[in-house]
Amino acid sequence: MGCVFRREIAKRLSRVLAVPEDELVGLIAAVPVKKGRPKADFHLPVQELLERDIIASKAEPNAIVENIARQVTSDGNICVTSAPSSACLEFTIHRPLLAQTVLQRVLNDGVSYGLLHNHVPQKVVVEFSSPNIAKKFHAGHVRSTIIGRKCLCFFSSIFIIQKHIRLFDHGTEMCLQFATGKYTETVMISGLLGSAFQRFGSKKELEKNPLQHLFEVYVRINAETEREPSLMEDARKFSACLEMGEPSALALWEHFRALSLENYSQLYKRLGVRFDEYDGESQYRDAVHEVVSCLRDQGLLQISEQGTGVVDISPSQDMSSYATVTRSDGSSLYLTRDLAAAIDRMKRHQFDRMYYVTDHSQELHFQQVFLTLQRMGHSWANRCQHVQFGRVLGMKTRFGDVVFLEDVLDEARTRALHSMASTDTTKIMEDPEETAEHLGLAAIIIHDFHGDICRNYQFDWDRVLRRRGDTGVYLQYTHARLCSLEREQETQASTNFDPECLHEMPAIQLIQHLMSYDEALHKAWMELQPRSLVQYLLQLSRLVSVVHKQLPVKGSPPQVAQARKVLLCSARNVLASGLNLLGIRPVEKM
Repeated sequence: MGCVFRREIAKRLSRVLAVPEDELVGLIAAVPVKKGRPKADFHLPVQELLERDIIASKAEPNAIVENIARQVTSDGNICVTSAPSSACLEFTIHRPLLAQTVLQRVLNDGVSYGLLHNHVPQKVVVEFSSPNIAKKFHAGHVRSTIIGRKCLCFFSSIFIIQKHIRLFDHGTEMCLQFATGKYTETVMISGLLGSAFQRFGSKKELEKNPLQHLFEVYVRINAETEREPSLMEDARKFSACLEMGEPSALALWEHFRALSLENYSQLYKRLGVRFDEYDGESQYRDAVHEVVSCLRDQGLLQISEQGTGVVDISPSQDMSSYATVTRSDGSSLYLTRDLAAAIDRMKRHQFDRMYYVTDHSQELHFQQVFLTLQRMGHSWANRCQHVQFGRVLGMKTRFGDVVFLEDVLDEARTRALHSMASTDTTKIMEDPEETAEHLGLAAIIIHDFHGDICRNYQFDWDRVLRRRGDTGVYLQYTHARLCSLEREQETQASTNFDPECLHEMPAIQLIQHLMSYDEALHKAWMELQPRSLVQYLLQLSRLVSVVHKQLPVKGSPPQVAQARKVLLCSARNVLASGLNLLGIRPVEKM
């Protein structure tokens, strides 16, 4: 919303500074709302003008500010002043004009308020979540899934999104699981392929809870490999069989893949995630051979002393940095299959950007992928980006240390239900379990997004589910409280109101904060970090609480009550919009 005022301010400044207004718009920012802060709405540090050579002066910054302020036109709508203490130009909008413009735009624009409409339409591919076939989601998938979903919600408001899930259904670890499993239909795999599952497996248990049973088999076979290291070599051989398309290996893979996808779809439904495509590593069995052939034909493939296939990706071409693309037996690696997947997606989607959402331990891997693509002549490799995040520490349920995503979601729902039941102000609702599900998920997401996603953080259930403080429960409580106010007034506030009635400081500060919503979204977009949006919504909720306490609707004169209803309705719209962009469904009662 602030763009309307920024543009007018830039127009006035351009006349004085003799530069195009487009060069100035991005430098004018909303003044953050703080207790005891100045009453200005926008500011422009003179240092920004000096650093960009928009002005050239050896005078003191304070003198420059005062000189510009004297020359810029002030009128009844915009007042220009200098702030010597901070060497800033400050701009204050006429209060009724500010209230009328901001609140009407919020209500008229609805869910599109504050979004970045001036971007050129682009096609974006996002790969995230990336579970292993035949293994349950562990807690580590929480961050990839919710950060990936945040990217989807945020990008889909601007771009055309193609959502991919990467299924790790290939490679040595997967083949170790498959090579020691029992097929659940009538076929028994002979030799090592079925021996471990014959010892450990149960068709009944597999039908009852496929991924849990496969996990138990996986744990046991890992213990067996310590006593029988030859199992690892057998797993590698099976990996090669799978890559070559051996029928019995493929049949086993297809069956476990189907069981896994059925389980994953239920979890993704709880998270509100839907994928356009499920990309399994195994679907690139043929494509990886094409990649290796291409590297060989281009003279990029070299054979190391160990017999592995490598590509020199060092800047000086001296093998000081290289990517390994094949094992000594010629079979492909994770990196090779990523190369094949990226090339395939560009052919099919012609994307403008592609993001890979994984933890920071994969940083070197993706550097090698992107550099190898560049060496192959794919100039679009610079459109690919690794969105990395830190790990979650201490995420446990009351049942033990091994935490699966399903357990985390169940735990969050259970704890939220308990909190609702023990709170006197909890409203009567049709489906308390569904509300608890949304509260629990909001609590996890906000706890996760509150800081820098690139850092590891300590998970704490008590902090996650607090009603007060910087939590997802607090944001949901604020939204539900605003919905309750609208229900009490029977009808949603119309856009007709008298802006002169919103002259008190709490109302002005809330309007100023609503005006800066687009800046929070732009910052989140530029940084690929949700924290700026989370912090914006938490501050919004705090300002709403102050207005609710100090400027009551009930008992006020009709004109005043109407203006306050419009203000609070606008706040609810922006809060709901921000929650949805973070992948959180706002609740209306709690």
